[in-house]
Amino acid sequence: MKTALVLGCVLLLARAEEPERYLHIGDGSSREFEFPQNTRGVIVISSGYRSSGGRKGRESLKQTVRVSSLDPDVISVLNVTGGASSYVISIRSGVPGTAPLLIQLLDLDRDAEPVLIEERSDYSIRVAGNGDPEESGGLSHFSENPILFALLPLIFVNKCAFGCKVEVEVLQALLRRPVPLLLGVAGQFLVMPLYAYGVSRLASLPKALSLGLVITCSAPGGGGGYLYSLLLGGDVTLAISMTLVSTVVATAAMPLSSAFYGWLLGVHAALYVPFVKIFGTLLFIAIPISLGMLVKLRLPAVTRVLLALIRPFSFVLIVGGIFMAYRMGSSILANVRAPVVLAGVTVPVLGLLVGLAMARLAGLGSPQRRTVGIEVGVQNSLLALAVMQLSFQRAEADYASQAPFIVALSSTSEMLLLVLLHGARRRLCPPAPA
Repeated sequence: MKTALVLGCVLLLARAEEPERYLHIGDGSSREFEFPQNTRGVIVISSGYRSSGGRKGRESLKQTVRVSSLDPDVISVLNVTGGASSYVISIRSGVPGTAPLLIQLLDLDRDAEPVLIEERSDYSIRVAGNGDPEESGGLSHFSENPILFALLPLIFVNKCAFGCKVEVEVLQALLRRPVPLLLGVAGQFLVMPLYAYGVSRLASLPKALSLGLVITCSAPGGGGGYLYSLLLGGDVTLAISMTLVSTVVATAAMPLSSAFYGWLLGVHAALYVPFVKIFGTLLFIAIPISLGMLVKLRLPAVTRVLLALIRPFSFVLIVGGIFMAYRMGSSILANVRAPVVLAGVTVPVLGLLVGLAMARLAGLGSPQRRTVGIEVGVQNSLLALAVMQLSFQRAEADYASQAPFIVALSSTSEMLLLVLLHGARRRLCPPAPA
């Protein structure tokens, strides 16, 4: 265990011009104090309160100070020792974040119940990671991953191939009856965030992890949705349309969902929604898909080649996505706890089942049901990761990013398993010829 740290936190008499203030930490000029992660330490407290009522001017020997943390996941108060006017508060730091302290001064110099003299909650302790506490968050330590750059050309070609699979007749039918699109929006932005909030409370996750899970489930459909729809016999044109629509809706839905559930969780951080990244996602989907549609119209020979490559390319991208997510998140997931893993694993399954149920109730055909289920169950976890990394400092951001990484790994792994089972079933029980 690290050497215990002693914060110079002395509760002083209030200045003469502020007689109602008895409690101060230090000279009162600072309201936030730094503390390293995973460290035990103490706060040395003394009280200058003097009792009134016939003994004015003499320090009361019957008083006490109570200290509690308003966020026990960040700072926990172990015990309070001492007496009279000197106290030692033993604390232990936990996950990165900022925990307000509730400090109470009680006068016991009466036969009645303890009298609250003063209470303050405007002092807090910030727990930084074990690295540089001033290091800011950002996406540089993820976006510079060489695996990502190696996969980008393959992703672009694969999206062009999907453009060759788009059927104009299906697009026209969706414009006349956009029920699948509306089901996808409802499932992704209403049901999934509500589920994330409920399961985070049920699993008693820390606030940062709960927020990360809610933001992840508030993200639009991921680019892998139409990939899985292809491999699992879904409607590819519908899948592409749902991904584009949900990404547009996310520009308004993600800020609203983040603010609402952040309020319910008691997390008052100002979250940065990466509108530029959302717009970039739209372009990165729309441009190669449109190019593929143009190739389909003008270059039939190239179209045949792209369609022949689409399945092997898709399988390589699934495996590469799992490997990339593990490499990018290995340091973040080093100390991950079982409850957040269990919560993250259930997200894709719940989304898939909700989407299938909604589509079945709406009377959609089998390919469309599969697509709606997949689109609701597969979130764009990279957008949620961007929100976490751009909203907090590095240590806090990495901790909150556990949820997006776990959901990403879970959805890719679970969908890969479904693809393998679907392929095995087709081999063992081939469909009857039409």
